[in-house]
Amino acid sequence: MSQRIKALEHGLGRVVVRRGFPCEATDAGEVLVRLARQQHLLEQEARAALDESAAPRELPVVVNADSLATWFPAVLHEVAEWEGVVLRLHVEDEGHSHELLRAGTVLGAVTSSPAAVQGCSVERIGGMRYLPVATPGLRDRFGRGRGADWARMPVLQFNEHDDVQRGVLRAHGVADDAAPPTHRIPSSEAFAEAVRAGLGWGALPEAQCLADLERGRLVRLTAREHVDVPLHWQAWRLRSPLVDRLTETIRAHAPAR
Repeated sequence: MSQRIKALEHGLGRVVVRRGFPCEATDAGEVLVRLARQQHLLEQEARAALDESAAPRELPVVVNADSLATWFPAVLHEVAEWEGVVLRLHVEDEGHSHELLRAGTVLGAVTSSPAAVQGCSVERIGGMRYLPVATPGLRDRFGRGRGADWARMPVLQFNEHDDVQRGVLRAHGVADDAAPPTHRIPSSEAFAEAVRAGLGWGALPEAQCLADLERGRLVRLTAREHVDVPLHWQAWRLRSPLVDRLTETIRAHAPAR
């Protein structure tokens, strides 16, 4: 294996493996890994076209947690009807999604970033609207006049990269270093349930909170305020019927915004 890697590096005129414990691919090495995985997908498609008993074709995709908890299940329902396909979902945040794309670990990603990873195309597919909400009891406990006491009312955070709530607090004059008590809940479903339980306020996707707002179980903390987060689909620049079909399916079900 070592000799083959050295021969490959000699032919390319550049290093493809960074020696160490563990070894890591260089930027050039990641390009080759991605190419190998793309070739593997095309080979799987060719085998499937020639032989119906061929091994299932894999679709590795990364998606953010809120999409998976709201609109992405409609994609799962469609993929369930596809013959000879195995879906491999990764649930990751923005930074790691790009790393998985760069390494060729996944063929596509639902992401908020419009910046295309090398070797990928990117398109805007829609967006998600988040509403700052809380239980009526929590709002009443931390009410101040006609508004909320943003500097004191407990808040929820998905993870350390979650900036939605921090953005709302900044808009109300609360600096990052003066944030109120903050609970971290790294699950989209559990995050929504924590808001319903009154643990703190949070910005929930419309799809997760509209029914609770209609029932009065949750209330909006401001009448008109919301946060819109764009959604993009990044995928390998590869002429593949399967990738094209997945792209069309995701495009059809992404929330228009």
